[in-house]
Amino acid sequence: MVPSGRKHTGKSGKTSMEDQVVRAYDFEKEDKKDLSGSEEDVTEGKISVIEKHGKKRTSAAVFEDMGGEVQNMLERLGADINKALLAKRKRLELYTKASLKTSNQKIEHVWKTQQEQRQKLNQEYSQQFLTLFQQWDIDVQKAEEQEEKLASMEDLERNHDSLLTGAQNELRKEMAMLQKKIMMETVSHYILN
Repeated sequence: MVPSGRKHTGKSGKTSMEDQVVRAYDFEKEDKKDLSGSEEDVTEGKISVIEKHGKKRTSAAVFEDMGGEVQNMLERLGADINKALLAKRKRLELYTKASLKTSNQKIEHVWKTQQEQRQKLNQEYSQQFLTLFQQWDIDVQKAEEQEEKLASMEDLERNHDSLLTGAQNELRKEMAMLQKKIMMETVSHYILN
């Protein structure tokens, strides 16, 4: 047996399915208690019910009305479910858009941070390379200067060698001439003596 005291669901103007079933059950119980109907109605298997407006109806008609009410209730329930699904779909769309926006912002922030770090690293390497290139250029110039000095020194060394060779040749010639002179003097000294 369904208890007749139910909580109010908070939907104004709408009765829940359970409330309608409880009312129909209570209505049927009272219908059975009501013995004011004629014996003909009882023998035919029809129990008459007095409506609010004082008209009598059979229980079959009541169940037909209940079927219509149940149909209406199911349609309203379907509409409520559709509304709830639409609301949930909209919330899901909003949540998805918000999540995408947040994700895009995070990705953009990470990308900008990485780009700044890459630029900073690139500048540092460029500065180091520029410094090394300048030092290399200075070293190359110094090497060229040293090479030129070395070439000048080789020229000087060749000049000194040729001067030395020339001086030695002259000295030999002079020594040879001196030896001849001394020999001639010696020979003439022996001959004259």
